[in-house]
Amino acid sequence: MEPYTTADATLLRRAYYAEIAGRYWKRSVTEAEIDQGMLDFPADGLRPPTGNFVVGRLDGRPLACGGIFLLDPATAELTRIYVDSSARGTGGGAALLAALEEEARAMGAERMRLDTRTDLVEARALYARHGYREIPAYNSGPYAQHWFEKPLV
Repeated sequence: MEPYTTADATLLRRAYYAEIAGRYWKRSVTEAEIDQGMLDFPADGLRPPTGNFVVGRLDGRPLACGGIFLLDPATAELTRIYVDSSARGTGGGAALLAALEEEARAMGAERMRLDTRTDLVEARALYARHGYREIPAYNSGPYAQHWFEKPLV
């Protein structure tokens, strides 16, 4: 676990936002747009006792991140899951999910949920490979198109 405010965590959260916004808008995003996105979707809940944040490293380099926060005492939600394109296919996504699931269990969660978009095909495949199943909508997020859940106990 690592505070979402460290330099490495902030760099990764910015890369995450640049990728998801760029894919959504089908163009590169500007630094100003990333700044605004970080303000519009703050990471405040990704710290104890309501959540946590993970920075994944490969050969010491920060290349992945993700967060969790508690929706209720038994339900944690995954958010800001990102693996740098240079590290995809190395098992980093699986390791990141495992670390976040373990942290959610330590916080008392019995299930993990997440929402994602249709165009994030790789993310949806990662979740399905690791036991997440599509469920009915549990929120009405502006970009939520698919909802997943996995039992943790």
